[in-house]
Amino acid sequence: MTIASPHLGSPDTWTDARLLYALEEVVEKELNRHLKVAKDWMPHDYVPWGDARNFPEFFEDGEEWEPGQSKVTDIGKTALVVNLLTEDNLPSYHHEIASLFGRDGAWGTWVHRWTAEEGRHGIVMRDYLLASRAVDPVKLEQFRMAHMSEGFESDNRHSMLHSVAYVAFQELATRISHRNTGHQSGDPVCDRMLARIATDENLHMVFYRNLLKEAFELAPDLTMQAVRDVVVDFRMPGHGMPGFERAAAQMAIGEIYNMRIHHDDVLQPVLRHLKVLEIDGLGPEGLQAQEELGMFMGGLDSEAAKFDEKLAARKARIAARGR
Repeated sequence: MTIASPHLGSPDTWTDARLLYALEEVVEKELNRHLKVAKDWMPHDYVPWGDARNFPEFFEDGEEWEPGQSKVTDIGKTALVVNLLTEDNLPSYHHEIASLFGRDGAWGTWVHRWTAEEGRHGIVMRDYLLASRAVDPVKLEQFRMAHMSEGFESDNRHSMLHSVAYVAFQELATRISHRNTGHQSGDPVCDRMLARIATDENLHMVFYRNLLKEAFELAPDLTMQAVRDVVVDFRMPGHGMPGFERAAAQMAIGEIYNMRIHHDDVLQPVLRHLKVLEIDGLGPEGLQAQEELGMFMGGLDSEAAKFDEKLAARKARIAARGR
């Protein structure tokens, strides 16, 4: 694709501002498509209100929280807290993307629509956790205050292209994490709720993935470099929350999110759909980024294979002890 508009400059002088302008039409198209396929849903419909009861701070009939009050598995509880605390930082996420993408036109409409849809996720997850008494409500609120008080700054806030590339992968990663948490939760109500959230996250991924595809058409070398950087340095947005490393390790062992899942179910599907490693006609810097991306994916696959072996050995030891 060749851009001739004098407002945009030549492909050799792409800036964030010019790319935002060039992608505006695609954003509007993708926004309209999204609004046609997205379905409104009510968070309160997914919460087991009949399981709820008062807590004792101000109610005479209140009941203290106890760990055994919920049917949710231990790994399910850990993942639910991580997923919810990640959603809790929505105000910071909104600030980040509004600053990058702007508040006007199709970009602004998308920013606000995305924020409104994501807001439902935190609402329904917190209501579920409190109604079902899956986690200690006091600790949950303490974690929320600590996490949000630190704020959030994206690793990719320096570049619109890097940000688009990141969310194309991150939205899918979030979908996979929610979906696997539901499967491992031990509660069909929780599974149904997280399946609903995962559907939203998938639609958000498609929006950004299609935008990334157009970016490759406009500025293939810059986009390839952005994808390389994002994939190599990828971190989930909740990495700064209290106890994240320990929780992430538990989620990896619990097969909710680990290197194998990251490689097979997040990175590979997006790269394969966009045929990133097959794009030709790149300049020297784009070609180098493409080669480095391919090498990184090969190395990650090898590391994932080692993790798979360790996980299989761990399962075998547990099974042997249970005989």
